[in-house]
Amino acid sequence: MNRRIPADIQPSGKTRNASRNNLAAIAARTLRGKTKKERLETFGFALRNFLDSFYAAPQPEKQEILRGKEPEKLRGALKDGGVADAYLAAVANHLCARYRISPPAWSHTGHRLPAKPWFALKSPEARIWLLTQSPAAFRERNLFISEDALTRA
Repeated sequence: MNRRIPADIQPSGKTRNASRNNLAAIAARTLRGKTKKERLETFGFALRNFLDSFYAAPQPEKQEILRGKEPEKLRGALKDGGVADAYLAAVANHLCARYRISPPAWSHTGHRLPAKPWFALKSPEARIWLLTQSPAAFRERNLFISEDALTRA
């Protein structure tokens, strides 16, 4: 299967302008997809590229990246019950806590909660494990991921 990654989300190995690589840019890129499948794939690629660039950025740039404008809502485009919207807010809050940056106001709004709890893994045993492993910013939003889900190599 030959998947074409849009040029603006391909990993570059160096940090990019914060306005082009922030959480709002992930949502904007996702919304450009023509199908739900394409939008979901783009969301994943863009999120991973964001994390790579964020971790490579110097501390002063990290604050600029996280405190950018509010991402557009993805609930309607992805038909995911608000999971992606909540995920972006959780990423913002988790990284802000980790790097001692005050979180953006948009990340605390009630419209960034999923319609129902979401688990990254579906088996009952895995769900129990995720309940104990999920970082606080994700648990607060009923998102259950592994504690190293945002870790990049």
